[in-house]
Amino acid sequence: MMETTNGTEETAVEKEMKTVDAGEETATMKIWIAVDESAGSFYALEWALRHLFLHHDYDATDADKLSSFTVTVVHVQPPFQPSYTALPVGPILFATSGMKESVMKAEEESAAKVLARASELCDKHKIKAEYVVLKGKPKEILVEAVEQMDVDLLVVGSRGLGQIKRAVLGSISDYCAHHAKCPVLIVRPQKDKASQN
Repeated sequence: MMETTNGTEETAVEKEMKTVDAGEETATMKIWIAVDESAGSFYALEWALRHLFLHHDYDATDADKLSSFTVTVVHVQPPFQPSYTALPVGPILFATSGMKESVMKAEEESAAKVLARASELCDKHKIKAEYVVLKGKPKEILVEAVEQMDVDLLVVGSRGLGQIKRAVLGSISDYCAHHAKCPVLIVRPQKDKASQN
């Protein structure tokens, strides 16, 4: 696990990427950056785009440089969970099929907005990226997907949860750091930005 707190240190990934000579044949490094609606995830995306690829001089016609890594921005939609209420006769499901379709459509629109925002950032930094939406419990599906897709580095943001919230809700970044089969870069927002969120 690698971690940064203020965006000024050079990571091991940056150092490793800088040691590759332009003339060497290199394997493609697969980098996944997880995003959701949170400011922390977009701070992590912005940080990764500014720091991990800083030394590359991107030109869309330069296929050799672009082939040394692939960037995938991934968003995980949690599964639909209908609302229940407890009455003396037992639990009653309030979600009709129309409501379920409405919620699913809203989730798809939300995912599209998240990926559109991520795409704008990638375009701004001239980074060509692929965009993927997965469905399931975010921390579990991320760990499964990075293993199945043979990802070399997973970048996640940190929400800065307090100890109690982290214990109750669980932290996606902590879970990925402990269970993913690839290195995990956890990007924490700067203190002044974290206090605004």
